[in-house]
Amino acid sequence: MADNKNFVININGDGGVNISEEVVCIIAGLGATEVDGVDSLTGGLVADNIFKAGMGKLSKAIRVIDAEDGKLVVRMSLNMKYGYEIPKVCALVQDKVKQAVETMTGLEVTNVDIRIATVSVS
Repeated sequence: MADNKNFVININGDGGVNISEEVVCIIAGLGATEVDGVDSLTGGLVADNIFKAGMGKLSKAIRVIDAEDGKLVVRMSLNMKYGYEIPKVCALVQDKVKQAVETMTGLEVTNVDIRIATVSVS
């Protein structure tokens, strides 16, 4: 993730809007941490510190792949809370991340791939 990608949205006669990969990762991370059962993103990132983390830490937890023009694949690594059903929580995370990224950016998310890194017993 050496070079930070930009995604272009809202192209019109007056120009366009560029959204950095870091912004898409922050949106996806905040969406994921809102779901009950998610303890944090890999690296201990929670809603309070995601926006401060920077791309170095975010890249350990979230990757955004430009599949086609305006279509993205989000891959993320999560720490789950003990006692929650992993398939149900992951389905909620997938829906929440897809909705958050699409609503805020206008880009289409085709897949949200989730990897469970650990289970927190706190």
